[in-house]
Amino acid sequence: MVAIMTGMHVDSPPAGRPVRQLLAASVGNAVEWYDWYAYTFLATYIADQVFPKGADNSLVPLLSTFAVFAVGFFMRPVGGLLMGAIADRRGRRAALTVTILLMGGSSLLVGLTPTYAAAGVLAPVVLVAARLLQGLSVGGEFAASTTFLVESAGPGRRGLFSSFQYVSTTIGQLVASGVATVLVDTLSEDRMNSWGWRVPFVLGAVLSLVGFWIRQGAEETRSAEQRRAPRPGLFEALRRHPRESLLICGITAGGTIAYYTWTSYLPTYAELNTGLDKSDALLAGTLSLAFFALLQPLGGMLSDRYGRRPLLLFFGVGFALLSVPLLHTLRDSFAVLLLVQCAGMVLLTGFTSISAAVNAEVFPPRVRAAGIGFPYSLTVALFGGTAPYVGTLFKDLGHSGLFPWYVAVLCLLSSLVYLRLPETAHKELER
Repeated sequence: MVAIMTGMHVDSPPAGRPVRQLLAASVGNAVEWYDWYAYTFLATYIADQVFPKGADNSLVPLLSTFAVFAVGFFMRPVGGLLMGAIADRRGRRAALTVTILLMGGSSLLVGLTPTYAAAGVLAPVVLVAARLLQGLSVGGEFAASTTFLVESAGPGRRGLFSSFQYVSTTIGQLVASGVATVLVDTLSEDRMNSWGWRVPFVLGAVLSLVGFWIRQGAEETRSAEQRRAPRPGLFEALRRHPRESLLICGITAGGTIAYYTWTSYLPTYAELNTGLDKSDALLAGTLSLAFFALLQPLGGMLSDRYGRRPLLLFFGVGFALLSVPLLHTLRDSFAVLLLVQCAGMVLLTGFTSISAAVNAEVFPPRVRAAGIGFPYSLTVALFGGTAPYVGTLFKDLGHSGLFPWYVAVLCLLSSLVYLRLPETAHKELER
């Protein structure tokens, strides 16, 4: 009745196979993010092998490695726009197939990157090319899989389905962290530097083929009406929905800096600022990620019942108030790092468990994937992708205490956006 009165077309989600839809999105997404995060966890080894060592500053190679990490992020808006357009014009499943193949190829390229000693400047050039392809793929993955997941959900379950975006992302990150931890603990430093750091990337290429196979059985979520409609232009979402695009940026800014700080940079931050052992830092990261994955469905279900905005405010205000105390609490202690990470994960769930649903509910179906993909990925590139670099740079400049304030301010700004955000949890999703 609501759909008829408003003139919207509301389809039911693909019938009969919700678990298969979740698996198709989640497995491929996990593989994508495994490949992406393996780079972060092994950054110090990549720095030693691919970049020339600075004559008077041991942080120069690591800064170069994190700069390449950020470069990959700046391809994500392009991927979000291009793959989002494919999802809106050719279908969500078609875009998901392209992204998983791109990620597999780029992961293999990272694993085969020559060392600086063997190839000179060609080594970082190959690494940059691989990260650009990974950025293109990951930007498109979020746009397509976000739309696919939320459109696959039944009535009153969009938050729950949305939560699997970060369940699968976290599983991929967890596997990457676990593989890195096992390698660091079992191989000597010489073997890790010579060939051990390459193993996760070759494995990622193999896993991408598994993700590709599973996605072939997914059902398309674009409605029949949308498939018959004229195809949208590449920049139609930006041109016709500028307010919605800016809203996505505001929603995402605080979430992305908190997410990348707590889930990927914190072990390195602890190493640099407290002297914590590398293997202890990686183990704490792995355990906290497992805890984080378990929290996501709970956050999604709470949002389906009580709304999106309360959870977003729980995250934003919580991080604005607690980022500085939590990061200043870090010591040369495995237990302290684990507690700080887990405390941040609880707050972070208010954003991650529902971000896919919130983003999908902002845009109409005609341009939903591209509309989400570009502004979200641009914001992540500006604030999330640069988090490791900014944190390491503050340390290099002798002002490491400023980084927690940087995180807190961005979360405060996003909280102001959440206060004015209309509640969409109990409205029908236009299809």
